[in-house]
Amino acid sequence: MSEDGSGKKTKPAKVPTLSRKPTMSDVARLAGVGTMTVSRVLSGTAVVSPETAQRVRTAIEQLRYRPNEIARAFRGQRSKTIGLILPYLYDPFFGNCAHAVTRVAKENGYTVIIATSNEDPETEYGEVDRMLQREVDGLVAIPARQHDSILGRNLLGRTPLVVFDRLVADRTVDAVTVENLAGAQKMVDHLIGHGHRRIAFMGLSRDIFTINERFLGYRQAMQDAGLVEDAFFGCDSEEGTVAALKQKMASGNAPTAVFTSNTLATRYVLSAILHLGIRIPDELAFAGFDDFDMAEFTAPPLTVVRQPAQQMGEAATKLLIERIAQGEIPGTGSRVVLPVELVLRSSCGCTNR
Repeated sequence: MSEDGSGKKTKPAKVPTLSRKPTMSDVARLAGVGTMTVSRVLSGTAVVSPETAQRVRTAIEQLRYRPNEIARAFRGQRSKTIGLILPYLYDPFFGNCAHAVTRVAKENGYTVIIATSNEDPETEYGEVDRMLQREVDGLVAIPARQHDSILGRNLLGRTPLVVFDRLVADRTVDAVTVENLAGAQKMVDHLIGHGHRRIAFMGLSRDIFTINERFLGYRQAMQDAGLVEDAFFGCDSEEGTVAALKQKMASGNAPTAVFTSNTLATRYVLSAILHLGIRIPDELAFAGFDDFDMAEFTAPPLTVVRQPAQQMGEAATKLLIERIAQGEIPGTGSRVVLPVELVLRSSCGCTNR
């Protein structure tokens, strides 16, 4: 015989063979307690004797019972899940961000549901809707293209939202970004310091917040030095990038240095350089925004602006968990801007770095 939370004597039951999912009542019967005691053990909202709590946990494991998180959410309890939406996962940068988000979430007892928007606002809307239906406690996201993303307070209501890497128009939304403009400007200044006067910027669409900010940093450095900008947007395929670089190198004003906007652009530009037989840095100095695992092992090693992908994901997730705990939506969102650093290797012409 055992005692439940009400003091009533109950007799433990044998482990039943069920043809359906076990319920809280099944757990209670097996543990010899009331359903309220099982609920208290699961939620930790009231003190239960160690012996009783252990019987409940043993019954949960024997039955392989898993609480219905959505039902718990409807009862006013948290689901302990957060949603993560990324543009895509084939860019190592987004993969690093996702790893940081899931790690911090796990450390704080949260499960993460991951989805991708493929830079499409309709897909992004659908994924947000599905996550809200699953009663996530909050959402952290890298928005779709700057002018298309629908992320904002009107869509999520009272559900906390933190965006990172890119901003959204809604200023009530918390955001974590890096020094995109300043980092790009410093790198172009560095190339100018090497004596380059014709520096090309090659990147993805300016509709993407980060790409536009980095282009503005490039433009500012060029203007401050009295130089003419030379930009190409459309490094989203190997064929298009090869054609664009080939045209630039064949012109009378061929660039002597190139600065790429992000990891994907770097990949396509490096492939184009190899395809065209251009020697780095003798014929074309190279620098890119964002570091990646193999950048220091290429021939020559690549000079980059390193941004803190892991720290950005960590900061966004911690901020979201704070908002969930507070249960309040800010009138004005927080703006966290993390620093970047120049990593000077030999592709820009530096030696002994």
